[in-house]
Amino acid sequence: MLALDYGAARTGVAVSDPTGTLARPLCVVERVGTEPGLARLAELVRSEDPERIVVGLPLTLRGERGAQAQETERFLEALRAVVSVPVESFDERFTTTLAGAHGDAPEDARAAAHLLSSYLEWARR
Repeated sequence: MLALDYGAARTGVAVSDPTGTLARPLCVVERVGTEPGLARLAELVRSEDPERIVVGLPLTLRGERGAQAQETERFLEALRAVVSVPVESFDERFTTTLAGAHGDAPEDARAAAHLLSSYLEWARR
């Protein structure tokens, strides 16, 4: 699995281990909504060879789709056009906050790892 904590400027990337049990921060990709950013992301997808990509969907506290969620959904469509693996969204409320200031990886990548951990736990249920 590969997870993305989407941001127009910086997008955190995390991957799971082959068993789908653990998530680890991988890197940050700058400006993924641009052609070079999407190309870099597609390159990462080819090298990591995930079965699925999970993109955090920033719903409002009420669970509604605000402007940021709508921007993320546009990114999802652009991503689906450049990768051949399934892409889905997953509620990411609080992942950046919960990523905190722990570890050496960039905060965006830690947020992606937290998102992926949450998704993996949800998927196991």
